[in-house]
Amino acid sequence: MKKTIIHVMRHGEVHNPEGILYGRLRGYRLSDLGQQMAQAGADYLQSLQADIQAVIASPLLRAQQTATPTAQAYGLKVQADTRLIEAANSFEGMAIHANPLALGHPRYWSRYANPLRPSWGEPYQEQVDRMRAAVSAAIDRVSGAEALLVSHQLPIWMLRSFAEGWPLPHDPRKRECSLGSITSFVFAGHTLLGIEYAEPSAHLLGQASDVTPGQSAAGVNTGGAK
Repeated sequence: MKKTIIHVMRHGEVHNPEGILYGRLRGYRLSDLGQQMAQAGADYLQSLQADIQAVIASPLLRAQQTATPTAQAYGLKVQADTRLIEAANSFEGMAIHANPLALGHPRYWSRYANPLRPSWGEPYQEQVDRMRAAVSAAIDRVSGAEALLVSHQLPIWMLRSFAEGWPLPHDPRKRECSLGSITSFVFAGHTLLGIEYAEPSAHLLGQASDVTPGQSAAGVNTGGAK
């Protein structure tokens, strides 16, 4: 049986000078650097001679923009899938990247009642379920070929954690899902054969100011706004 590869890309850097946790808020676009990251992802897939037959993205602007260079390179249109959207978060709209200490205020303590769920946002298992459904639909659509899905850090990390058999509750600083990174899931039918991780934008990460905690081969994705 011919392999099917689903590449799941995290969007590029967002223009966010106020350090807002933008979450599902609409209107947040890629920065100029983020546009370069989107192009780096397209260049990477072309360098692999990836047989991309579909480009599908979260409906949020930053994901749609990240998907565009790859869609253009392969003569495709960017399709939207709401299952790829960012995780819901009750802290959305707060300037927590500019002031992380704000999260420690007593008024927010009730939101930390169950960090294993987590109680401050969309349950981890719900993220896994919708991301698995999006990947499964992509497999059916491009069976025997490849597709690019563009999503967001936490949903991608939840999908990978489930696939690797890792616990869903985790330390955000240990997520391996940097800006513009691509996590590739290799299947035979719907059976997962392996997972590969790449950072086509590693050379750009040192310039990024809108990042979230995580690990990176470039060693710079530490979180906070510069």
